[in-house]
Amino acid sequence: MVSMALVLHGYRYSVYQRIVRLTLAEKGLAYERVEVNPFAPDLPAAYLALHPFGRVPVLVHDGFAVYETAAITRYIDRALPGPALQPADAKALARMDQIIGAVDAYGYWPLVRQVFSHAVFGPRLGRATDRAEIDKGLAAAAQALAAFEALAADDAFLVGPSLSLADLHLGAMLAYFVQASEGEALLRRHARLTNWWQSVKHRSSFAATDPGLP
Repeated sequence: MVSMALVLHGYRYSVYQRIVRLTLAEKGLAYERVEVNPFAPDLPAAYLALHPFGRVPVLVHDGFAVYETAAITRYIDRALPGPALQPADAKALARMDQIIGAVDAYGYWPLVRQVFSHAVFGPRLGRATDRAEIDKGLAAAAQALAAFEALAADDAFLVGPSLSLADLHLGAMLAYFVQASEGEALLRRHARLTNWWQSVKHRSSFAATDPGLP
């Protein structure tokens, strides 16, 4: 592991923090973690100075602070040592960017905030299950997974033979989604994504960054 004065500010259960943690793990980089709860009523002024919108995560590297997960992971890959996580080919890179953008725009809300949050996470906190919200999430997730299935390369990883940031971005969200039995069943309808997930989920980076449940 390489230590380079890296500090990751984020919330343990944030899927976006996990994407950054997966990236750091795949690069073999050591870092310090600072827990920040974005749902707290009063975030410290020092944190708002790093992220004026009060969201997570934020990466600070030798005094340079950057927020927004896609910007953080691209910075890590460009600026720090370790295996390359972005393809050199322009078309493969565009596909990686497209998948990440589509996951954020169309996957995050149904996969994580609707299905996982209402079927798994909320009940662990003693909250009542919102069946209507889960069903809405499953309907939107079906469309999203079909689109991701169509975009995925017919190869080992989503955009080709090598792991990329797209695999980590989608993988972190599916790791939550499949904890709901309905989510796991829905994923199984998509053979290419299912085969990809069976391979990716066993990587050491996924085990090392598993946040568990409350």
